Amino acid sequence: MQKKGKQMSMKLLDLPALLKGNAYPGRGIVLGMSPDGQQALFAYFIMGRSKNSRNRVFVRDGDELTIRLYDESRLSDPSLILYRPTATVGDALIVTNGDQTDTIVSSLKDGGSFISALNTREFEPDAPNFTPRISGMMTFAGGNASIQMGLLRAADAQGSACDRHYYTYPALQGTGRFIHTYEQDGNPLPSFTGEPRKIAIPNDTDAFAQAIWDSLNPDNKVALCVRAYDIKTRTSRFWMFNRHEV
Repeated sequence: MQKKGKQMSMKLLDLPALLKGNAYPGRGIVLGMSPDGQQALFAYFIMGRSKNSRNRVFVRDGDELTIRLYDESRLSDPSLILYRPTATVGDALIVTNGDQTDTIVSSLKDGGSFISALNTREFEPDAPNFTPRISGMMTFAGGNASIQMGLLRAADAQGSACDRHYYTYPALQGTGRFIHTYEQDGNPLPSFTGEPRKIAIPNDTDAFAQAIWDSLNPDNKVALCVRAYDIKTRTSRFWMFNRHEV
């Protein structure tokens, strides 16, 4: 019970500091709002420990993000490393760490929802890690911005069932939410636990994007995309970083 005279609060965390202390958060999604409330901010990064995972680059396709092979001659299994990470359906901006992007798009176009789409999916079939599927969507209908996030995680070490966690937040000025696939490095990799972290979104997106990239472990980082979306004009600015020169 809350004690009289005390207020419940949730401290805004510093994203670069979180990343510096984690050698392998895996793939990560950030959704938030600029301090002036004029821009939505999106960030997505991928990391890799294997040559297959590191053999990727981010490339823009208009206002959407694509993942391509850096060296096509080194392709082994593309099933879990090549996918459409972002999409737009009406006023909904979507970002995920897998092909569930397509599932969400299809659901929204058919009158379904973010949650109903993800209820048809589960974690990735990459035993023993059973990588969680993380997804985010930001909407601006009626002038009110909101954030939805989903986490589909193995319920046990055998991957016999799926935990499904869904979160909905108001898009508050200067505030974002951060979710990633792994708690830390390990073998097998431990899945993300708890609620998406509540982080600070600063005014200077240029510096913020660079700080995120610089904070990712240099041995494991692969690519990062940061997008600032002007809610009024529906125009975007992008910051792209790749391990391999594109």
